[in-house]
Amino acid sequence: MSEQTTTTWPPAVTWDDIPGETARGGVHRRGFGTENVLLVMHDLAPDMDLSPHSHEFDQIAVIVEGEAIYHVGDRDNRVGPGSVLLIPAGVEHYIEPTGSTPVKNLDVFAPCRPDYKHLIEWMQPPA
Repeated sequence: MSEQTTTTWPPAVTWDDIPGETARGGVHRRGFGTENVLLVMHDLAPDMDLSPHSHEFDQIAVIVEGEAIYHVGDRDNRVGPGSVLLIPAGVEHYIEPTGSTPVKNLDVFAPCRPDYKHLIEWMQPPA
């Protein structure tokens, strides 16, 4: 790791400073991290397209804003600001916003998901 990487890069940012992408209808995401750890902030509209899925790694989800039901396997978890849950590898899960306000959901993956690496390309030090 170069001295520039450790002392001047990356700069402190807010989530609004980070470029993002639309993942599917009603879901916008941004990433922050390295190859060793990844944070992904999801902005979820109340009418988002639901997407039950599973993957071969654990996931930690933190609800920052809004209310939802987080379906994990056979359990329906009512979640709101401050809720934290572990989604074990291989278990089908999805989030379902409730009410009329958006949900901010912060996901943690370690190491970085290969299919999400593009979300942290903006963090490469300038040449």
